[in-house]
Amino acid sequence: MNWDTVQGNWKQMKGKAKQQWGKLTNDDLDVIAGKRDELSGRLQKAYGYTREKAEKEIDTFCANCGDGETSA
Repeated sequence: MNWDTVQGNWKQMKGKAKQQWGKLTNDDLDVIAGKRDELSGRLQKAYGYTREKAEKEIDTFCANCGDGETSA
């Protein structure tokens, strides 16, 4: 799944993002609103990631979002 798909379905993806990155608050997820650069910045702040690490995490998240499209 590419980021455009994640962005377009952000309301549905917020739950998966919360599972992936539990340190992000609901307020963080609302502010992110599907914006990749905002997610990257929030991951860097919450987890102390480098920009590169945050981007790799997001890429992995995108790749796994398409797997098993069952409701959690």
